[in-house]
Amino acid sequence: MLNFNAKTAKLLETAYQGADFSRRRRASFDALGPKPGDIIADIGCGNGMLTLELARTVGDHGRVIGIDPSEDMRSAAVARCADWDNVAFHDGTATQIPLDSASVDKAVSLQVFEYLDDLPGAVAEAHRLLKPGGRLVIGDMHWDTITWFSDHADRMEKMIDAWDGHLVERCIPAVLPPLLRAGGFAVDAVLPVPFSATVLNPDGLANMMIHLMEPYVVNKGLVSAEDARAWAEEQQALSDAGRFFFSITHFVISARKL
Repeated sequence: MLNFNAKTAKLLETAYQGADFSRRRRASFDALGPKPGDIIADIGCGNGMLTLELARTVGDHGRVIGIDPSEDMRSAAVARCADWDNVAFHDGTATQIPLDSASVDKAVSLQVFEYLDDLPGAVAEAHRLLKPGGRLVIGDMHWDTITWFSDHADRMEKMIDAWDGHLVERCIPAVLPPLLRAGGFAVDAVLPVPFSATVLNPDGLANMMIHLMEPYVVNKGLVSAEDARAWAEEQQALSDAGRFFFSITHFVISARKL
């Protein structure tokens, strides 16, 4: 798994303000349907960008509680939401949330479940903290949908295979709905949010992945430093030459507590 330290938090801060990640947050926001007065749990809130957007909508009579195990991420989120009295942050994980049972109207988790080694436990914990009829929205990538062009297909395949090591489950959109149903939820929708790019934008998803993947595969001893650097440099060269192509599909799963 990735270590979400201060350096990673800074990288994500830049990318998360870009168009790709704004669209992904908006997809989860729309599926959640926040209303004034709602009490919402943001599970794995990261640097608090979605937390803040939810806080604006629920207003003074609502509340948003961000949950994250990373102190660096929580610190960034606290700073972002410092002017909002209707926001609180807690140290916790998707399987251990420090909130009372049936205490929230809605819960959202954006690109968190793919890192969990206990999906049934996370589903049970979300079910516990939601009120009856409460809505749960989970957004994650389906990593089988990735398409990434390279003139060195074997090297690209090696990089993607090595990157899989940072995940626990690469196909959350496929495996989670039946777990939700078994855990006491009705699944209302599984909506695709496709991403594609023909330019390597500095604030884009592909660029963020390059900056995360290169050190990860090298530090894990999965790819040599020379090969990883050549891979990253090729992607920039392809973009400069008008030959870059990247695509992946994110999915938003909406469910209700029965």
